[in-house]
Amino acid sequence: MTDHPHEAARIQASSRGDANERVAVVAKLKPGSREQAAAILAQGAPYGIDRAGFRRHCVFLAEETVVFLFEGLGIERLVRDLLNDPARSGGFGVWAPLLDGTPALAREEFYWEASSSE
Repeated sequence: MTDHPHEAARIQASSRGDANERVAVVAKLKPGSREQAAAILAQGAPYGIDRAGFRRHCVFLAEETVVFLFEGLGIERLVRDLLNDPARSGGFGVWAPLLDGTPALAREEFYWEASSSE
């Protein structure tokens, strides 16, 4: 079921170029590495998060999975630019020993938000 007023607002925001986009990077952790992952996250982002162009960034941590969620305008380009910049992405190397396989990019397929008038 589509929330028509919300969908109309989203289309208007998109046509103005200010629609927030989200993308996630999902990675599997090696067994027993959750505590190390939590310690890395406690230190904050390994790059100038305030200069990366994101509107929001958060990380979800489960026992064997870590999910990095990025939000902003042109988000896939911003994430790609961050990962391809050796000066800013060098800090991600601390994750390499903890990851099992290659992280995957997950694109948003569903989104819902309560109307501000409710």
